[in-house]
Amino acid sequence: MTQLANKVLFEALSQGDVLPKESIDSALEAVEATDESLDSYLIRNGFLTKQQILDALGKHFSMEAVDLKRLKIDPAVIKKIPVKIAWYYKFMPIRIDNKVLTVTASAPLGVKIQDEIRLHLGYEPRVVLSSETDVLDALKKHYGLAADMIDRILTKEPVRKEAFGDENTKWVEDLEQKSDDASVSKLVNQIILEAYKKRATDIHIEPYREKVRFRYRIDGALVDANLPNDIKHFILPILSRIKIMSNLSIVEKRVPQDGSAVVKVQDQTLDLRVSTIPTPQGESMVIRILPTKVMTFRLEKLGLDEKNIKIFRKLIGKPHGVIFATGPTGSGKTTTLYSCLHEVNSAERKIITIEDPVEYEMEDVTQIQVNPKIGLTFAAGLRSVLRHDPDIIMVGEVRDLETAEIAIRTALTGHLVFSTLHTNDAASGITRLIEMKVEPYLVSSSIEAFVAQRLVRIICKNCKEEVECLPEIKQEILHCLDLNESETIKVYQGRGCDRCNGTGYYGRTAIYEVLLMSDEVRTALLEKPRSDYIKQIARKNGMLTLRQDGWLKVLRGITTPYEVLSVTSRDDEELQGSLKTIPEIPAEAMSYKANDSKGREYKVLSKDALSEKKEFDARTYTRIDEQVDVRFRIFKSDPDALAVQAESLEYSTHTENIGAGGVLLISDYPLPIGSIIEIKIFLKETNQKAVECLAKVSRVEKNKDKRHYNLVAYYLDISSADRAHIDNWVKERDSKETK
Repeated sequence: MTQLANKVLFEALSQGDVLPKESIDSALEAVEATDESLDSYLIRNGFLTKQQILDALGKHFSMEAVDLKRLKIDPAVIKKIPVKIAWYYKFMPIRIDNKVLTVTASAPLGVKIQDEIRLHLGYEPRVVLSSETDVLDALKKHYGLAADMIDRILTKEPVRKEAFGDENTKWVEDLEQKSDDASVSKLVNQIILEAYKKRATDIHIEPYREKVRFRYRIDGALVDANLPNDIKHFILPILSRIKIMSNLSIVEKRVPQDGSAVVKVQDQTLDLRVSTIPTPQGESMVIRILPTKVMTFRLEKLGLDEKNIKIFRKLIGKPHGVIFATGPTGSGKTTTLYSCLHEVNSAERKIITIEDPVEYEMEDVTQIQVNPKIGLTFAAGLRSVLRHDPDIIMVGEVRDLETAEIAIRTALTGHLVFSTLHTNDAASGITRLIEMKVEPYLVSSSIEAFVAQRLVRIICKNCKEEVECLPEIKQEILHCLDLNESETIKVYQGRGCDRCNGTGYYGRTAIYEVLLMSDEVRTALLEKPRSDYIKQIARKNGMLTLRQDGWLKVLRGITTPYEVLSVTSRDDEELQGSLKTIPEIPAEAMSYKANDSKGREYKVLSKDALSEKKEFDARTYTRIDEQVDVRFRIFKSDPDALAVQAESLEYSTHTENIGAGGVLLISDYPLPIGSIIEIKIFLKETNQKAVECLAKVSRVEKNKDKRHYNLVAYYLDISSADRAHIDNWVKERDSKETK
């Protein structure tokens, strides 16, 4: 049918003088060696638009030409026309008016075909024209992918439907016959081919009691593969076929299996990574699709702005040090590191990578596949790599202390090392290494930067449109980027089209958070501080957070607010909000300075500055009057809110009252309402380490002795485990006192 359609289109274009005869001849010659249709070739190479082709066909046949992608087809029409007839004759039913069936095809239907429609369907056919590509896409969309093939297999070799979902009935399959069946093989090939055409990175096959779900992961989101329900009758032979392709055992279904296969699609060779896991309803399978051709990456295509590109190039130009890319699985860390390697790759440098798995082949780079089964781990491979005199090393992931220490010591001996960590943000990379028991001085002296990243979907350019920005979103953007209220915020989204499969997104880009190891960060690191403290220092030095970079891409019309909100968390949500509400201390409120008995200087505030601004709101927890040892210090990242200016960083005191919501503690000096403190609570008679968190001062008042102050503070970022620990401890002490 493709050759016939090409011939018809060739005649239409030749007679219509739409293109020069030489261009039409060369185009037809180019598609004869492939399976591509002539109209698809002409549109893809920019010779003609789809509308020009339809107009030429309509004029040639004196028929109406319609854009099938813009038509809405009633599902009732689809149900009345069998899939075998529509697929066989390659027409798409679009409307039924009384006894007239309107169908669209790429060429007029012959008299014999029209008679078949009258005989078997009982309708008088009316034919309009559309491109062959649109007709085939519409058949897949409305009838389901491979619907005609599934229908033919069912017709030729019926399958008992009860064999799928009935627990008491076992499907006895002939593995060799089923797996080698040409129709099943073609069915599997068509599923993989469609995934490749839709830019899918994964194929998910999930069996359930009465159905099987096939899904493609496209641009990071799972979408239905649109296969007919009858596909459930072929789940076992499909899985067996894929297992044979991947050199997996088709008999073993009780344990997970991992394998790989190589397939060819048009001019592209694909590497399939297959993984299976057992479920109560059968085996679930995921197929990851990776291109095997040599990949080239550039920093400009990653989503980096000009400022971050300069920072990246400065980092990768260093002669030694470690650069960590951080983020969850699937956030694009490896692609970023590949881009860095591509930038520094040259004939004068030896580059070796250790990966699990090797995702993309890189030219002039030695790539090693980790294999723990034979003892080739990241650490073991890294030791051997050093004997090959590399200039630059990429370690796929730092998972343990041994790998971390070898990578860091490798950097200290004059090598540039790239690697990844699984952390939520850049600052958490420091605490992650320290939690691995890496010495802080090693981290401080060897690491150059931590780069956190997330992937967000790009708005489809074909259906992009401006939409109204919600007031909450606008306020969040203005607040996060520190913009004026008068700034105009424009937000865009995709309404959904055939190009983007109705999602409104086409492709992905990255948002970044680049934490450079400045002198301030290195100094603070030696004190083993919290990650949020490190983050505050980096932000003062000009670091853009993930959410800030995301909002900038929203303002540029690259992505949507939903994408940014779904992959990032608000920057220090509670802390940031608290810092914004800290009242400024007027000059007249500071009456004089004084020194305590230890010579520490502090400011004495007036009564107005100590007035209660906000009630202590954590009254739902049990509280007891108990003296518990406490140490606290003023949160460094908020110097403007400090009322105390003393040399000592940490102060020891005790509580008068404590609960899981907050504490009342004794202080030698007052603090402004809203101040943020870092607090350590040492609960009595427990083996657990001190509870550490940030707290906000909500009330300040004079103590009974008139020489000290009562500070009421409620916890900000306490973990649920620590809060539960305090609550249980308080309830236990309270019950003892009651008895």
